[in-house]
Amino acid sequence: MISQLPLFEIYGAMARYAAESQKVSATNIAHADEPGYKAKQLESFESYLSRAANSASHTGLNTSFKVVETDGPVSPSGNSVSIEMEMFKSAEAAGQHEQAMTVYAKSLDLLRTALGKY
Repeated sequence: MISQLPLFEIYGAMARYAAESQKVSATNIAHADEPGYKAKQLESFESYLSRAANSASHTGLNTSFKVVETDGPVSPSGNSVSIEMEMFKSAEAAGQHEQAMTVYAKSLDLLRTALGKY
């Protein structure tokens, strides 16, 4: 019931997005030496929210994230992974996940206090 409140749905989706972003960055880093590998990234969170809101299905924010190839410089071997950029994206995703979990937890605390269950 509480998880169906819009605030919890959005921050739950934000946490899932951050975790998936970490996964994509880890995959890119794992393939950094593979000739011809094209780095991937998730669609922006804003694009995801827009797509989920306009979705004809009733899955709402449980819609999967789109993974796309990045536009960036390519090495002579055809690999487009930038370790520095992936480390930056990974740190950014960790911050987003922490933010989402903090808001989620604080919102639960606020609801518990309002209900006298704290």
